[in-house]
Amino acid sequence: MGAPAEKRQVGAETWYFYSRQPYGRVMYVARVASDGRLVALDQRLNDATVAKIVPNSTQAGDVRDLLGPPYTAVRYPGLDRDIWTWWMRHYGDPGVPVELVVQMSPDGVVREVYLLQQGGGQRRG
Repeated sequence: MGAPAEKRQVGAETWYFYSRQPYGRVMYVARVASDGRLVALDQRLNDATVAKIVPNSTQAGDVRDLLGPPYTAVRYPGLDRDIWTWWMRHYGDPGVPVELVVQMSPDGVVREVYLLQQGGGQRRG
């Protein structure tokens, strides 16, 4: 899978994120135990994982653990927001490519989550 896009220590495991952004629309995480054993290999950019992001509750670090590094991360001072994006497929409407947008306030709390597709969007929070 090549070099990981990001490596994170989560509890006793080391997580290696492998991005296929933007056109692959997937983010794999290889979870490796402290003894070097592969615990799991998951594709994280899916509706079930996105549903775990709760506006006004989820922290930026938790989003990073759930989804891996964003395709883009931009600070918008005028909006007082950090905005992270990923490209994925929305399986509620099979195979539709969407842009996942997560907006966070300066305190690192998720404030809004959007799934945007060409010609319109769908707001979650």
